[in-house]
Amino acid sequence: MTLKLDDRDLKILAALSKEGRLSKAELAKRVNLSPTPLWERLKRLEKHGIISGYRAEISLKQVAPHIEVFVTVELEDHRSESFQQFERMVDLHDEIVACWAIGGGLDYILNIITRDIDSYQRLIDTLLAGKTGLARYYTYVVTKPVKSRAQLPLHSLLQDDPVSNPASNR
Repeated sequence: MTLKLDDRDLKILAALSKEGRLSKAELAKRVNLSPTPLWERLKRLEKHGIISGYRAEISLKQVAPHIEVFVTVELEDHRSESFQQFERMVDLHDEIVACWAIGGGLDYILNIITRDIDSYQRLIDTLLAGKTGLARYYTYVVTKPVKSRAQLPLHSLLQDDPVSNPASNR
């Protein structure tokens, strides 16, 4: 069952995606609700899995030296067990911070954050040595972040044709 979202729900989601640390009182004020109805809406959004968690954005360059790498992966075969086995292996490594199954000529894109290129290569060697079914991989080292998904484009996703008038989404 899909939850129908109204304008207030969208305002709540937009505010939280931009500033996850807003107090409930401040959030209620921004969306023009009293605290109790806001709390009920938040609980409903959480219950339906629309709000799946709250996180802090951490500036890793302020914490420790690191590299960020995107890796495209092709598996040896395309049996269901092979995909499941690879995904289980990915889940075991904290350095793999994101993994997407993709369509087209490749099977996965991995986002890896690790200390340095040597630790990245050790991780890849571990994946190659394990029974992951990894046939080919291509490495793309991030040289600088340009834009990351800090705020979701909720309103443009819910419009009829957001591509036809991108300036109106600002």
